[in-house]
Amino acid sequence: MNNTANETKTAIVTVKDLSKTFSNESVQQHVLKNLNLTIYRGDFTVIMGNSGSGKSTLLYTLSGMDRPTLGTVTYHVDGKTEEISKHSNDALARFRRDHAGFVFQQNYLNDSMSALDNVMVCGLLSGGDRKALAERARKLLAQVEIDERDQRKFPTQLSGGQQQRVAVVRGVINEPEILYADEPTGALNSQNTDNVLNILSELNDAGQSIVMVTHTIKAAERGNRILYLADGVITSEIDLGPYVGDYRDESNPNLALAKERHAKLKSFLQEMGW
Repeated sequence: MNNTANETKTAIVTVKDLSKTFSNESVQQHVLKNLNLTIYRGDFTVIMGNSGSGKSTLLYTLSGMDRPTLGTVTYHVDGKTEEISKHSNDALARFRRDHAGFVFQQNYLNDSMSALDNVMVCGLLSGGDRKALAERARKLLAQVEIDERDQRKFPTQLSGGQQQRVAVVRGVINEPEILYADEPTGALNSQNTDNVLNILSELNDAGQSIVMVTHTIKAAERGNRILYLADGVITSEIDLGPYVGDYRDESNPNLALAKERHAKLKSFLQEMGW
């Protein structure tokens, strides 16, 4: 792996000798195999690989939504080091609530609550002040083009793209140290995909650390660091540098660099047999 670009960065998550095995009667499936990995603060890290390579399992294990069979997952937050793989279930839930945000392919919004309440409830569960949370939630929703009228609607009254934008805001309402996204645009059409990816890019530009699983080049191009997973092992990675806009947009002032990034990523994936 080429880690030169990472030498001056600060770690937010470190993984050592990580393995994950699922057992079904007499059959064992080794999904992750002795991984060593560092996630850096401020990076937009993308995990790619063919179906069944262990991408989502790695994301869930990194985030504390699942436990490793062997190895450790350690966070570096609030000026201290915390090995979450040894936490109790309750402590792990509190840690996720306080330090991590999540966006999934399915938005998992509560259909009996308004869009605004879906966002606010996560903050209230963390003990946030209702008035301050409401103000922050309204501001964030407005930034992703969910106006006041739509904020009062139930999820079923919103489009799929609107629902996913609400889900992104829900994921960052508590100002998490790190945002995990598992195929966040997998159920969206092209226009809504662009909208959600733009939001993630804007969050990253503002300093939000993001780890995203995706199977598309279009989404992967938003990352600055691409990890390739094959049969439970990270086989290689590439540093693309910051996202500089769409390589297909002739009005993009960084068009040449955008095309160079796209070609670099495409070549890398072809080398990986993707």
